[in-house]
Amino acid sequence: MESNTVHEFPSSNNVISPDTDQGGDPWKFLKWLNPGFVLPLLAGVLFLLLWELQIFHRIFDLKKYQLPLPSAIAEAMRDNISLLLSYTGYTLTEAVLGMLIGSGCGFLIALAATAWPRWGGGSLTMVAALNAVPIVALAPIMNLWFGDGIGSRAAIVTATTMAAMAINAYKGMAAVDPLALDLMHSYAAGKRAVFRHLRIQNSLPYVFTALKINATASMIGAIVGEFFFSSRGLGYLLSNSIKVAKMPLGWACIVLAAIAGVIFYLVVERLEKVFIKWHPSRRT
Repeated sequence: MESNTVHEFPSSNNVISPDTDQGGDPWKFLKWLNPGFVLPLLAGVLFLLLWELQIFHRIFDLKKYQLPLPSAIAEAMRDNISLLLSYTGYTLTEAVLGMLIGSGCGFLIALAATAWPRWGGGSLTMVAALNAVPIVALAPIMNLWFGDGIGSRAAIVTATTMAAMAINAYKGMAAVDPLALDLMHSYAAGKRAVFRHLRIQNSLPYVFTALKINATASMIGAIVGEFFFSSRGLGYLLSNSIKVAKMPLGWACIVLAAIAGVIFYLVVERLEKVFIKWHPSRRT
């Protein structure tokens, strides 16, 4: 008896080609490369190559003692690596200590300005005025107050980082959603509860923005402070290297200061991703 069952065979379109399954696309590996990382890396390598070939020296009519070659800077770093790492750690300690104190003071000023806006707004103006004072004017004053130790440079960094935190944190605490504020008032939430559950949480993205600004500004404040009164640190070594015409060593100080600043910034950015991953700006 002949069966009426119809057997279906897979069409050729549903068959997986052996070539496709084995990764026949020769450019497939390029999809794994991140353009945000590869393009800046290629640009940096090209910049160093042009520098090493003295292209910039010809364009700007510079001598080697005015702009040392990257190979000479690398040699100076290799010959003085222990001294450079020690001084980098000293400068970074000044920057971190001053930034933590300055950011903490700035956050407290923002809290006071939000809680008591009648007189707190004046404190923001005073902090902004302090931030407008040049570091070269603050350095001798802080040296007289705190001596020539690490305290004077930490005080300079404190003065230069306070304003960014105060202004940003105040904006975050003040710019809360009116509906959320009305909801908390409808539950008879007190002023302390509103600050704890609404204003401070709303200010956290602004706080981390200020910390990222201060991460690089604190390195500048510490190094400029070491130019005037210090016996250690990258700023001290950079100043002395220029005075005795050791330009490769001076540029080595600049390179290490830039690397330390970038690492400091990346640490703050990583902390931001950990602590405010709930924020809509962190969602991808």
